[in-house]
Amino acid sequence: MQKTSTSLTLLAFLAGGATLTSAQSLPTSQPKYLHIVREQVKIGREGDHSKHEAGWPAAYEKAKAPMAYIALVSMTGTRESWYVTPYESHGAWGENMKRESADPVLSAELERLGKVDAEYLSDLQLMQAMARPDLSHGAFPDTSKQRFYAITLFRVKPGYDSGFAAVAKSYAATAGRSAPNARWRTYQVMAGAPSPTFLVFSSYEAYGDLDRSIEEGMSMSKSFSAEELLALQKFNAEGLISAETNRYRLDPAQSYVAKETREKDAAFWMPKPAAKVLAKKPAQD
Repeated sequence: MQKTSTSLTLLAFLAGGATLTSAQSLPTSQPKYLHIVREQVKIGREGDHSKHEAGWPAAYEKAKAPMAYIALVSMTGTRESWYVTPYESHGAWGENMKRESADPVLSAELERLGKVDAEYLSDLQLMQAMARPDLSHGAFPDTSKQRFYAITLFRVKPGYDSGFAAVAKSYAATAGRSAPNARWRTYQVMAGAPSPTFLVFSSYEAYGDLDRSIEEGMSMSKSFSAEELLALQKFNAEGLISAETNRYRLDPAQSYVAKETREKDAAFWMPKPAAKVLAKKPAQD
């Protein structure tokens, strides 16, 4: 995963005045910005890639880098991994890049990891996105407990930003009437993808929670008023280029989170390595 200063992917999630002690805690409210690295993994190299990526959080841990990010590995769609870093300002990001540049040991290790990354990847995309809390819905989840994610990428025709916003708000109003547990976070891509592009994140503590989500979606589809349904159909026909939803699992080995987060669920964040089974030698006559 490219996280060097030159590729602009080492981002900070800092509260003002934080000291260089360890990874930052995961957010408890919707972050203002996200930096996303999408790595497309070569067929047959998924396992090797995952093992290699564990080197990045190890390097940051050793350097006590004041940031945090989660790694999401695709379960549907293109075989890829998303590395999502939250941050509160571009100023905090800039300060963090200065710290990385000033650490020759960390910089050298990240450069080494970046070169090896080329063996496992077929493509890479970097995106920066800003929060759209006005288009988000529901309570913010406990991010330390989320294990699966659904991400919907909406590509909208230029000039139809307001149309997307109107439909999103209508959809949230419907959820409030018929699906009280539904929640999601919406972001608008600022750079790294055709504009306008929107990302909608939903997360789950267990994969089985998707059953409830699907039921809520069916309930919502029956709750649209005739006027709301007509507006949705009109936008889909006139303003929407494409919408694609894929599912992801959080990979703890590739993520960089605070020690306190890992200790809350050590079995997940710090699993013990599987014991090797040694073949018994045949008995000698």
